[in-house]
Amino acid sequence: MTTAPHAHPPQPDLPRALVWFRRDLRVDDHAALYHALTQARQVYCAFVFDRSILDALQAAGRQADRRVEFIRDSLVDLDAQLRALGQAHGVEGAGLIVRHGHADTELPALAAELGVQAVYCAHDDEPAALTRDAKVRGRLADAGIVLHTAKDVTVFERSEVLTATGSPYGVFTPYKNAWLKKLGAAGHPRGDGFYLRPYPVARHARHLAPRPPALALAVPTLADIGFLPTNLHQLKLPTGSTGALELLDDFLEQRIDGYHDARDYPAVKGPSYLSTHLRFGTVSIRRLAREAWDRMRGGSRGAEVWLSELIWRDFYHQVLHHHPRVVGHAFRPEYDAIRWEHGKQAEALFAAWCEGRTGYPLVDAAMAQLNQTGYMHNRLRMVVASFLTKDLGLDWRRGEAYFAIHLNDFDLAANNGGWQWAASTGCDAQPYFRIFNPVSQSERFDPEGRFIQRYLPQLARLAPKLIHAPWQARPVDLAAAGVVLGRDYPAPIVDHAAAREQTLARFAVVKSRAIGS
Repeated sequence: MTTAPHAHPPQPDLPRALVWFRRDLRVDDHAALYHALTQARQVYCAFVFDRSILDALQAAGRQADRRVEFIRDSLVDLDAQLRALGQAHGVEGAGLIVRHGHADTELPALAAELGVQAVYCAHDDEPAALTRDAKVRGRLADAGIVLHTAKDVTVFERSEVLTATGSPYGVFTPYKNAWLKKLGAAGHPRGDGFYLRPYPVARHARHLAPRPPALALAVPTLADIGFLPTNLHQLKLPTGSTGALELLDDFLEQRIDGYHDARDYPAVKGPSYLSTHLRFGTVSIRRLAREAWDRMRGGSRGAEVWLSELIWRDFYHQVLHHHPRVVGHAFRPEYDAIRWEHGKQAEALFAAWCEGRTGYPLVDAAMAQLNQTGYMHNRLRMVVASFLTKDLGLDWRRGEAYFAIHLNDFDLAANNGGWQWAASTGCDAQPYFRIFNPVSQSERFDPEGRFIQRYLPQLARLAPKLIHAPWQARPVDLAAAGVVLGRDYPAPIVDHAAAREQTLARFAVVKSRAIGS
């Protein structure tokens, strides 16, 4: 006789439980919800708009934030799915309870009000989240309530994938090989791909509890929590798990097998566009990895590369867990000694980078995409990060912070890991002299200039061979395209060749000190 992979018998001493949704805004394949439903007789569901986060956004002038609107819309979808799930299993009045306040006090207060004996939620290893959860755990304990947490954000987390000596990996490729081996590429005693099996939530949905009438309220509007609408809907980014599955189906039907070829070209529809959904958990990482895993074993090169990208995400999360100092410091401590540019000139360079006024069209078009949409193509993230750190000589932490404000899919572990990779201060087997040439990157990955034309329409009349480096065009060609450098588009703010030599010298000094120490 076999049992379900995640089965737990109901516990009579836990008659009521509360599931705290955070970055897992879905019903399908939901770890914490499954554990609650299988260990309690009545299960309530809640989300807290955390003022500790929202107040900081508003204080920074972000009264309109696409991520807040995405979350709010996704909660509407989540509430509808919970209600439908309850009704399908004879439970009228199930749904999502939404609060607006400081989560470390609001959640324990709600748990006490509902009279639950346990709270369930997913792990979150970001430093601020760990601090918040410690406070919540303590306040719940004071009220005699137990906090249970479960893995849900990654396939493998924390210390699940270690070296043969029991140490965390610091280089991606060996980590990836160990990840695949653990998943079952070489066979697993509990079955191939065991760790990707979904949690069968619907099977136990009869344990959902009706919300008390006073708490059976609609999801607050943006205005209710002090925020303004954004252009999220104009961008046509679907929200909620319903929207995530639309995107996933489109990717699986149309593009996954060609992902390895198309993913690097920003003017081509190549990626899955699921990063924001993965960030807020409107889709299960296990489901994505399972789709990639199954197709990879069927011979799809595109699926193999896509799975590798999902493994990168796990890798950066385990780096953050084992090395929390990377928040604010270089993974390689010796590179904290790098002397980045500073002063008025550095401030002017940083402003030009933020605003897309560097004079390098691919960089400026990428920054325009980010500023206008909250999205940036992955290849372009590497290009603009390399440009900031190695062409402008500016501290990677400045770019990391800018992305943290503007990216719809901002994830601390991935953002930090990506920036440190680009700056050569992080987990990377490649040396510091990997410096992207913004012109050759543009010529290679946007050969016809279509992406540049979309976001820099003032250059749209330049011939494709000229659009990558307008300053090299003949005056007659610029005139024919209606472009005056310095008026319609800036001249380059830095010479790439000269900046490259300065970067090599900047890193060489630190490297020589490390060797001599």
